[in-house]
Amino acid sequence: MKTLLNLDKEKELMAQGYKFIAGVDEAGRGPLAGPVVAACVIIDENFNLDDDDLKLINDSKKLTAKMREKLFHTIKIKALAVEIGVCSHEVIDDINILQASFLAMRKALEKAKVKPDFILTDGKFKIPKIITSQEAIIGGDAKIFTIAAASIIAKVSRDYLMQELDKKYPEYLFAQHKGYGTKLHLDKLIEHGPCPIHRRSFAPVKNLLTKKGA
Repeated sequence: MKTLLNLDKEKELMAQGYKFIAGVDEAGRGPLAGPVVAACVIIDENFNLDDDDLKLINDSKKLTAKMREKLFHTIKIKALAVEIGVCSHEVIDDINILQASFLAMRKALEKAKVKPDFILTDGKFKIPKIITSQEAIIGGDAKIFTIAAASIIAKVSRDYLMQELDKKYPEYLFAQHKGYGTKLHLDKLIEHGPCPIHRRSFAPVKNLLTKKGA
């Protein structure tokens, strides 16, 4: 049975005097193509789980695409602020995927109409170049409500971007695999070679380019 997430961590921080709490997560670190997308979801003391849909929020990887889509809209309506940041495949190749993920997170936070005074982020590392108080939580997308909500926003937003890129590069079937290294994607990559949105620094693409002498 799925563990229901609560607002215990966020409420604990609010009790310490923090007013605006942001959960931050990203989607798209692993794919061989396309951007990495980060999201921030910001709440205040007036936010609660009075909506039945909000009680279903969990790590985006544990939800169906249909459920993620439904919760995406609920989060955007109910949260105080929701924003995304995007870093392209060129940026990923230029500064590496970890730094591109951090940059996407900073972009999301900078765009948010409300500035958080505490940030909860998924993973081992705090977001660099941020002066706001923050805490990194390993597995946070399955433990912390606002991080889980951000994981849904990031995932749905990136899936939408990949569906749009599928129209531009239909022979790669990006709408199906979203750029991840599935057998289908690898078969298409071998068949057609890398397209402009493939990440040249990622091993399967890099190795293919090396073989072709590109």
